[in-house]
Amino acid sequence: MPVRVNLDRVLLERRMSLTELSDRVGVTIANLSILKTGKARAVRFSTLDALCRELECQPGDLLTFEYGPADGHDEDEA
Repeated sequence: MPVRVNLDRVLLERRMSLTELSDRVGVTIANLSILKTGKARAVRFSTLDALCRELECQPGDLLTFEYGPADGHDEDEA
């Protein structure tokens, strides 16, 4: 999937554990772990809002888009 989650980097920069973040945003450690490892297929806006509020960041700090073979992007298409 071309959307990458940078939660681990942001947590490291904030010197915050996944457990602490879980307590602050009210999302289980298991669900945050799924998000952190890139295994999540979706994220609710309410979850993204809570993460950004507690981590004092923008959605673009947590999510990035990278072109690659799995994105279905065909450079020959208009």
